[in-house]
Amino acid sequence: MVPLVWALWFCPPAERHDWRRTAGLGYTSGFVFFAMSAHWLTTLTWPGYILLLFYFALYLAAWALFARALVPSNAAEESWLGSLHNLRVCILGSAGWVALEWLRGVIFPAFGWNGLGIALHENIALIQIADITGVGGVSFLVAMTNLMLAATVKRLLLEIKRGARRAHYDFAVTIALVALTWTYGVRKLFTPEPPSESLSFAAVQANIPQNVRNSPEREIEVLENLKNQTLPAIAMEPDLILWPESCTPSPLLGNQFTWDLVKGLAQQHTGDFLLGTTHWGTDGDYNSIALLTKRAKEVQLHHKIHLVPFGEYVPLREEFPLLAKIVGDLIPSDFDPGKDFTLLELNSKSVKLGPLVCFEDTVADLARRFSLLGAQCFVVVTNDGWFLQSAGSLQHLNNAVFRCVENKIPMIRAANTGVTCAIDRLGIVREVLRDPSGSTFLQGILFSKINIPTSTNPTFFTRYGEVFSISCLAVSLLALAISLNRIRKNKKSSCSNPPETKTSAP
Repeated sequence: MVPLVWALWFCPPAERHDWRRTAGLGYTSGFVFFAMSAHWLTTLTWPGYILLLFYFALYLAAWALFARALVPSNAAEESWLGSLHNLRVCILGSAGWVALEWLRGVIFPAFGWNGLGIALHENIALIQIADITGVGGVSFLVAMTNLMLAATVKRLLLEIKRGARRAHYDFAVTIALVALTWTYGVRKLFTPEPPSESLSFAAVQANIPQNVRNSPEREIEVLENLKNQTLPAIAMEPDLILWPESCTPSPLLGNQFTWDLVKGLAQQHTGDFLLGTTHWGTDGDYNSIALLTKRAKEVQLHHKIHLVPFGEYVPLREEFPLLAKIVGDLIPSDFDPGKDFTLLELNSKSVKLGPLVCFEDTVADLARRFSLLGAQCFVVVTNDGWFLQSAGSLQHLNNAVFRCVENKIPMIRAANTGVTCAIDRLGIVREVLRDPSGSTFLQGILFSKINIPTSTNPTFFTRYGEVFSISCLAVSLLALAISLNRIRKNKKSSCSNPPETKTSAP
């Protein structure tokens, strides 16, 4: 962010009034950022990838205009010598960044992927603040340090030029903010874990290519593949066996052959059996999770709530048929969104699971709602096979880590292709299915155990959600209104007081 901020705030006076330059700098930065970080979308759809780049770059263009408005065009360079001025500008600039990240995650197509805070996913101490602020708080910290770094460098250059230095309270406050966040996280890491019980599981990663998985002629081959992988998992006698998202080519409860095969496996297993499947019901067609308990005598269903546009449905299919033709056979028909937040209750252990399908583990509010209902562990069934062996699956995991941190409950992920793993309540990835070379793109079984809290104590984030990000939005709108009012008054003043001209006597 430092080069972008430098170009916005410290440009020559002649360029400060050019809003097109400001928007262009932000737009270019956004376009390049999303082009690099979301390039894995090209394995699914080039047209969709290009459209997303043009659209999401608008958010950085908007932030650039906002950040520029925070600094008056006629402000003297000496203003950067003041700690209060720098703190005001950097805090408001960071709040604006968080506000726009949050809006990107809620406004259609609601793609909150790879916020700034996600970059710190491996810094376990610093990300614990997410149980209060969500990812927005971590993004604020990253943005604040970047903006203050630019302001401090500018201030030092001015002080060297003038041969005078003063205490940098602005920089000290920023460092103190980072230190306090880190201290809070360390305290969380060393807080004794709540009472818990161990849950053993076997997650089957089928690694079935999309062209095979979606071919009706190879349906029996797919099911036999899953069966052959599951038999060793049954022999391990875990509490829970998991299959990934939509692993059965036909609906589990709508195809007799599929039901008989899965039921036969569940009857051999002493524990519970969970799998992703499609479900054609009288009230709609769903991407679902099914939990078979008591040797398949009982079935619990949860339908995916947050659907992926151009992945599970085509927006405005009827109104714009051309759009559906462009997508082609990729999405021949639309799924319907589920309406209920259904907890899945195991029979082998007294555990309530919060089910998340596909990209739902990147949506903070969904996970929070399950946690509020009493979920003790998130269970994710997904399939990143659409994106081949790209960075998409690892980015998916990095985003999912924050659901555990925000709600302080663990997660089990079962992927057809991607990252099959276990994440503890602090966001530490404890177990990952890998081959000897370290690749996660393989066929295999992750057999492991995870500690499940016997009782949950909702975090601040679980109770109140994105209150921090929404507060940043409110503060940003207020700051923008004040800045626009100031700009309007300056223009009015300059128009009502034209410069004096000198005339000579004839």
